[in-house]
Amino acid sequence: MSGLARIPATALLLAIFGCGLEPAPPAPAAKPAPAPRRAAGSGQAHSKKPEPTPQQLAEYVRGKLLELSPNDGINDNQDVSFDAATGVLSVTQPDGRCDVFLGAIDSNSLLWETFDPSDTYHPRAKVLRVTMTSLGGAKARTCYDAHNQVDASVPSNRARLLFSLAKTDVVPNFQQNMTKALKKLVLSVGGAPEKDIFSN
Repeated sequence: MSGLARIPATALLLAIFGCGLEPAPPAPAAKPAPAPRRAAGSGQAHSKKPEPTPQQLAEYVRGKLLELSPNDGINDNQDVSFDAATGVLSVTQPDGRCDVFLGAIDSNSLLWETFDPSDTYHPRAKVLRVTMTSLGGAKARTCYDAHNQVDASVPSNRARLLFSLAKTDVVPNFQQNMTKALKKLVLSVGGAPEKDIFSN
């Protein structure tokens, strides 16, 4: 057998057809299909935080009245209670008690101001107070003296809650949070809802 015949057939084919040929480039990897766009508003909605109950709102107001109370012997909030059945917030101070009828309060009337309770002989720390006015023809509060007799000298068409200015100054967003709590509490017991009287 000649030398040529000894070359395997596959080697001969490579020699004839394979010389100088580059291997074919690999096919490009298939690109993943783009994810379908989500329609606006189709995402999962965040769970809405439940609204506080009237009792929770009352406990917040009560806690702040006691925790941030003035301590001048006249304006101290000695005791605070809330009757959910009647919507009455009762605040006891050294000279008596005032029952605030939250269901008669106009929540648009809340006004914050700084008050100096000092007199000629007794300097006292400044007080932060919020004044709430009643709806027309309704009583905002009834106040009683230390002997539990009605104090007719106290105006009944507005109610006031007192806090220590020095104490509230170090509480972040105190006025904003207390305003929200009071308005929601007033609304929960039948008081007038907040309105923007200047909106179109």
